[in-house]
Amino acid sequence: MKKFLLFLLLFLVVAGIAGFSYLKFALPYAEPVSDLKITATPERIERGKYLTNHVMLCTDCHSTRNIDLYAAPVIPGTEGKGGERFDHQFGFPGEYISPNITPKHLSSWTDGEIFRTLTTGVNKYGKALFPVMPYLAYGKIDREDIYDVIAYIRTLKPIDSEQPASKSDFPMSLIINTIPQKASFTTKPAKTDTVAYGRYLITAAACTDCHTPQEKGKQIEGMTYAGGMKFQFPDVTIQSANITPDKTTGIGNWTEQQFVSKFKSYDPATHPPRRVGAGEMKTPMPWTRFAGMDTTDLKAIYQYLRTVKAVNHPTERMVVTKAE
Repeated sequence: MKKFLLFLLLFLVVAGIAGFSYLKFALPYAEPVSDLKITATPERIERGKYLTNHVMLCTDCHSTRNIDLYAAPVIPGTEGKGGERFDHQFGFPGEYISPNITPKHLSSWTDGEIFRTLTTGVNKYGKALFPVMPYLAYGKIDREDIYDVIAYIRTLKPIDSEQPASKSDFPMSLIINTIPQKASFTTKPAKTDTVAYGRYLITAAACTDCHTPQEKGKQIEGMTYAGGMKFQFPDVTIQSANITPDKTTGIGNWTEQQFVSKFKSYDPATHPPRRVGAGEMKTPMPWTRFAGMDTTDLKAIYQYLRTVKAVNHPTERMVVTKAE
């Protein structure tokens, strides 16, 4: 019996070391960097500008945002400089800091290295990224749209702004290596195929990341778009809205025009963001950026959302957590 227990203990130690070594050194899986060279045509840059600023929202996280204003709009002139923090105060298992994506930082990166980073979550140096940047969604859209984004960010104003490296707490420091995966690209549907195009856009915008509740870092099955994910601010806790077609707790009673108007009402050109104080309603939703989305695209998203499963799931939009 003693020999058996000793053998079992030895086996567990060896298995543990092997498992640790596999997670730490064998992963993440990384496809070879392609010899990609993107021709930056005016049309490609213009499409990339639209996607980067109003759909995929790269510049929302890779810029400095004015947290004193509702929806924390991007401060003009900081586009791409990085520095946005996603850390423990927001419930993240580590400290994740958006890097500088202007040409000042990316000039040494090839198009293929940027492409692999955006679509698989493995960067230039073979390091796995935590999916604050929704690369799992970006790997499901059309390659051409990714090419357009790369072409556009190459045109951003170079900003000299070095950001500290992100880091994960244990055990996420090991688990993170299992998250990147091979991209499964799709072809962008025609705009005339409204529902399919809406599904495509909502994937590119990674709306499920915030509008689907999670347990232990995984989205709860059957609760897609049902809202309730919590966002902690210093003084309030916000829950994301239910955007399923449920008529009681979701947007089932909204008309298409109401849906579009909701977004357009945050256009900073016509509705300057208001200041928010302690204990007042706040939101992580980047309304001022999404407000620039094409009306046709917003209508397509609305039509797609009409087809998803209606989930009766009330959410408490704001809870004051700290008296000021």
